[in-house]
Amino acid sequence: MVDRNLQNFYGRLGRIEDIHRAGGGFEADGTLGMSFYNSRRRPQRRRFGILAPLALVAMTVLGLKAVVHATIGAELYDARVAELRAGDGVHRAGAYVLQADPLTVVIADKIGAFIN
Repeated sequence: MVDRNLQNFYGRLGRIEDIHRAGGGFEADGTLGMSFYNSRRRPQRRRFGILAPLALVAMTVLGLKAVVHATIGAELYDARVAELRAGDGVHRAGAYVLQADPLTVVIADKIGAFIN
């Protein structure tokens, strides 16, 4: 016969040993247990910092430019960018960002195949 209490007991002992191997468990007052060493460990820093959000914004702008370029067509898109170039400083900066670069045209061609 199988003693269920004995199975529960050995299962609990196994879990306690796993916790102890991982550094957990009871720590007596005045001893240097794992909580001492874990508190002194440096937190992990992000590797990319500001670079990842900037890359995300650049990809989003590129994607939006390509979708608009594919939707309204190259001639109308270039005409609207030319209108922006005729404006003041902010509009000229917008025209510089929104101009159809080669990567935008390639992506717009790929998107245009799905739209049409």
